Amino acid sequence: MADPEDPWRDLGEFIRSQRQLHDLSLRQLAELARVSNPYLSQLERGMYRPSVDVLRNIASALRISAETMLSQAGLLQDRDGAPAADVESAIRLDRRLSTEQKEALLAVYRGFLGGGGAVPAAPPRRHPRPRTETPAAAPRRSRRH
Repeated sequence: MADPEDPWRDLGEFIRSQRQLHDLSLRQLAELARVSNPYLSQLERGMYRPSVDVLRNIASALRISAETMLSQAGLLQDRDGAPAADVESAIRLDRRLSTEQKEALLAVYRGFLGGGGAVPAAPPRRHPRPRTETPAAAPRRSRRH
């Protein structure tokens, strides 16, 4: 949740959560993002305001869009002028997703929140019954002698 008192701590928590989701150690992410291990640790604790270049490097290392990272930092704004640091904005800004994927994700997300975009439940899948029949026996031919 965004903390207006300490936006850098929120950004640090976001970076830490993404690092953990990607199963990276602090040292590994620091190396990939070309920053020092202590500096990254301090960023994750919200002690510093990183530059746009550092945010882009971290985003690249985490394989997320720079827009998502900049949005989380409050450096990217929606058309309304409000910060775009929420889940829906992150989905909309992710270039790796197709329009259909974005719409589906947004609908599912809103459905979980009860925001009117609920996705109807899929009907239960019916699995075919296992065959218990034995192959039909070949017709018997009578032999005439």
